[in-house]
Amino acid sequence: MDLHTLLIQLLNGVQYGLLLFLVASGLTLIFGTMGVINLAHGSFYMVGAYMAFVLSSATGSLLAGVVVGLGLSVALGVALEWGLFSRLYHRDHLDQVLLTFGLILVFEEVRSLLVGNDVHGVPVPPLLAGSIPLTATLSYPVYRLFISAVCLAIAGLLWVLIQRTRLGMMIRAGASNREMVQSLGLNIELIYRVVFALGVALAAFAGMIAAPVSSVYPGMGTHVLIICFVVVVMGGIGSVRGALFAALLIGVVDTFGRVFLPQAAGVTVYLIMAAVLLWRPEGLFRTI
Repeated sequence: MDLHTLLIQLLNGVQYGLLLFLVASGLTLIFGTMGVINLAHGSFYMVGAYMAFVLSSATGSLLAGVVVGLGLSVALGVALEWGLFSRLYHRDHLDQVLLTFGLILVFEEVRSLLVGNDVHGVPVPPLLAGSIPLTATLSYPVYRLFISAVCLAIAGLLWVLIQRTRLGMMIRAGASNREMVQSLGLNIELIYRVVFALGVALAAFAGMIAAPVSSVYPGMGTHVLIICFVVVVMGGIGSVRGALFAALLIGVVDTFGRVFLPQAAGVTVYLIMAAVLLWRPEGLFRTI
């Protein structure tokens, strides 16, 4: 394998890792702040992908579909937190698992009724449809670079939100001690609603921008959910910074594993997770 092919695989690994980070950051925010095990998080990724397909077909523009889809995903997050998840904060984790697993089934059935069970493609926007030539025979799609740039920008905005804003201070306080935040007069219910809506929007947005690359198909959220739990555990439960480092590590390892060790492609990610947890059982980072 020559240097240019290695570069392409590295770019693919980084792009995949950053996309995983978008989904996993919402999952780790929800679990780290609210203490809710959300097995339905992968379904939000699937919902985002299907919204990109339906809305881009209706509007003729992926950008317009993403803008409308983001608004719908925030509304979905607010509705789910208000109607269902707000009743789980003082319940056992088993209740949370049962409810969120039930939501997976509901989302899959609604998807089947509304869109069907076919595989769909979402066209890349014409402005981003080109490729950057690396050699006379190799090139790299501009859209994949666009995905990486957008994910990095969102990672930076998340860091600013959590570490440099008043809302971020309240989120970190709520994750640390809910009762103390309530005793200080802050509306912890509103904070949780914002966090949950943000987590849903991040997962749905990841599905929207990934749709032109991965296509849209039934059950696409299940695989992403499993890998995202690996990212959350490796990075440290509740740590957005840890989710970024773990997602990048998994993205690169998984990509190169499929190239150099195709027979063990499904095992390499879990071996890396086992190695990290043996070294640091609490994950790479501890704080949100």
